[in-house]
Amino acid sequence: MGEAYIVAASRTAGGRKGGKLKDWHPVDLAASVLNDLLDRTGADPALVEDVIMGCVMQVGEQSVNVARNAVLASRMPESVPGTSVDRQCGSSQQALQFAAQAVMSGTMDIVIASGVESMTRVPMGLSAALPAQNGFGTYMSPGIQEQYPNIQFSQFVGAEMIAEKYGLTKDELDEFSYSSHQRAIAATQAGAFKNEVCAIEITDAEGNKSVHNIDEGIRFDASLDGIKAVKLLREGGRITAASSSQICDGASGVMIVSEKGLKELGVKPLARIHHMTLLGHDPVIMLEAPIPATERAFKRTGMKASDIDFYEVNEAFASVPVAYMKTLGVDREKLNVNGGAIALGHPLGASGTKLMTTLLNTLEAKGGKYGLQTMCEGGGMANVTIVERL
Repeated sequence: MGEAYIVAASRTAGGRKGGKLKDWHPVDLAASVLNDLLDRTGADPALVEDVIMGCVMQVGEQSVNVARNAVLASRMPESVPGTSVDRQCGSSQQALQFAAQAVMSGTMDIVIASGVESMTRVPMGLSAALPAQNGFGTYMSPGIQEQYPNIQFSQFVGAEMIAEKYGLTKDELDEFSYSSHQRAIAATQAGAFKNEVCAIEITDAEGNKSVHNIDEGIRFDASLDGIKAVKLLREGGRITAASSSQICDGASGVMIVSEKGLKELGVKPLARIHHMTLLGHDPVIMLEAPIPATERAFKRTGMKASDIDFYEVNEAFASVPVAYMKTLGVDREKLNVNGGAIALGHPLGASGTKLMTTLLNTLEAKGGKYGLQTMCEGGGMANVTIVERL
């Protein structure tokens, strides 16, 4: 089995719902990241053998194979194919793993894994809502409901179930959420994201141009008291909008190559793919899968929590990373050190390669060796990717 190397990583700064990226068509937003990856490597666009792109709401502007459409909107030649992946919130992390598998198998040498989601222009839940609006049934078939009578579409329920199962208090979750903003603020002010962000040109209603390169979701005036005052999402619960990830527009991507690809491009690798794990879990609690998936990854690699220098665990809801740390014994100082989705936003299908971009940048900036990325996914799944910085 061959090796897979990451040679470039890029992401847009997140845009709030209805914010600075609202006028960008998601296909063009994704194409901007594809072009940025080419710029970072100096690669001949014709050498790219496939573009694998994660996207959750594959309807409307993100329909009809958004990956291929992004290729056609980029400066890549039409000879470069593209395919779209939906593993819910882990879609572009799965794109990364598919790309790595293609390279490791020897069938390809240069592949781009990427993701895009415009949650402003293609609202969350739209793909599930459209059938019902047209008189068709839900994706939850009678067979699914028979086996899982308590299954629900809402992930808020799963977040509350995790908080209850792991004995997490509202104060714990609020404090974690506050720290996400504080870390994102500190990282932004220190320029920690500068090397990973693909700047996007914005034109306002008056025709004035500016550059979007700072994550729009960060609340620079956030206070713990303010977070604690946010209304609960259900009576007697522990989760609020402040302890949940933000709706976000964005795109991201990484370029993955083989040994042969390294020589063809004449570039140095940022990291090597050390391990990949995928796990299905209980679809009712839904968001717990990163814990057993990481346990499986550690068992298969012989590693333990302390061997990992930095973690990126998606902050879909604060209860997910807090339960993860408590169960696996992960040091808070190693996890989401530059903040997470609660502050920076969670652009669904783009979050996988977005988190990997930040993880690689963190390993480089802080001199770490091993990084682990994982995220909870709709339907009760999780990907785990461990990389080694080179």
